[in-house]
Amino acid sequence: MAKKTVQYVCSSCGAKAPQMLGRCPVCGEWGTYVEEVADSQTSTVGHQRIGISGGVGHAQRLQEIVATEECRIDMQNGELNRVLGGGLVPGSLVLLGGEPGIGKSTLALQVLMQMGERKTFYASGEESVRQLKLRAERLAGNAENLYISSETSLERILDQVKELEPEVVVVDSIQTIGTETIDATIGSLSQVRECAARIMEFAKTRNIPFIIIGHINKEGSLAGPKVLEHIVDTVLQFEGDQQYMYRILRAQKNRFGSTSELGIYEMRQDGLREVSNPSELLLSTAREGLSGVAIAAAVEGVRPFLIEVQALVSSAAYGTPQRSSTGFDGRRLNMLLAVLEKRVGFKLLQKDVFINIAGGLRVQDPAIDLAVLAAVLSSNMDIALDASTCLCGEVGLAGEIRAVNRIEQRIGEAQKLGFKRILVPAEQKIDTSRYKIEVIGVKRVTDAFRLLIKNA
Repeated sequence: MAKKTVQYVCSSCGAKAPQMLGRCPVCGEWGTYVEEVADSQTSTVGHQRIGISGGVGHAQRLQEIVATEECRIDMQNGELNRVLGGGLVPGSLVLLGGEPGIGKSTLALQVLMQMGERKTFYASGEESVRQLKLRAERLAGNAENLYISSETSLERILDQVKELEPEVVVVDSIQTIGTETIDATIGSLSQVRECAARIMEFAKTRNIPFIIIGHINKEGSLAGPKVLEHIVDTVLQFEGDQQYMYRILRAQKNRFGSTSELGIYEMRQDGLREVSNPSELLLSTAREGLSGVAIAAAVEGVRPFLIEVQALVSSAAYGTPQRSSTGFDGRRLNMLLAVLEKRVGFKLLQKDVFINIAGGLRVQDPAIDLAVLAAVLSSNMDIALDASTCLCGEVGLAGEIRAVNRIEQRIGEAQKLGFKRILVPAEQKIDTSRYKIEVIGVKRVTDAFRLLIKNA
């Protein structure tokens, strides 16, 4: 019989050790080593790799390789197509992760049902076929060519794929399936790593795209070995607060497209609805006359949208003032408050400052700096800003308003939503005759504040 040996593997970087370690010497993470049973007579791979080309690979000159444009599969879902880079590439492997209950399985099942004319296959290791049937009845779509299976064996799942020959396959989830070539419990590091490698090889040789769903650990990152993210072609993160109705789909890795695109969905009783114009949903109609509210023109990927920045400045009840932000980088908030005190002269040392991006979004665009400072100023002075004015500009440490990218798209989005004026960096050359909205260039933070207080 094969001799069983025990080794310890870091779940973060995959480093191995003969004994349990508190801190990984390779990646430096704490508490990431887990026990793994290895077979001394067989390798952890378990079977011979044939390569993604289907045979023995050989070196080729770069000039001799014929490059053809990939024919992408239309997922019949505009938001998902945008994040993937224009559609699903045949033979690709996509990893979809997110918090429990955020809607990963709902999104995958709904997309397959929307692809009614294509033969698709949904393999679930978490739900029975009856549970999947009940969920499918709530979702709108055509399930005529959708095949479902409740299976945890990777070999049987791949056999069903060979028999059906579908155009798209979803595996829910990678932590609930296992292979017979590895003598380890389902969900262990070796099982997850081996199953992902087997699926990747099968997808490349058969030219069938796979979407695998992954769990999230308590730190918010994808569960399992870090090598899992390196194996797949695309890593999608499905995020959002469960208290809000909106869900955000981001690409953390994409070999076939950009990672800066953003997909927005609205969770409803009948499934996820695509939000084609997020600005109208993120802006409140009852903001007029309220202090501490500013409208910013932001861009995620190539999509412009307007967001509502809310600020609350109050006297500190305790000795140390609080600096809290939701949806905005806390370190950047501290920097902007320092600029406000040094360059403008507003003393906020004894006051609490709270920042919130309405709608549950997390925005990393530096062009909303000016709106954040305007909202803080409005709340501190208790003066409501003009509801028909939006702002756009990055704030430097000297108090200057720096140029931002895609300024024309930001102005066009503000004009489309009926705003009368927009404050932009003065150093950017803009043909204002093309727009009906009033475009005002500002050089410094003090110049923008004078205009805002004058129009308030």
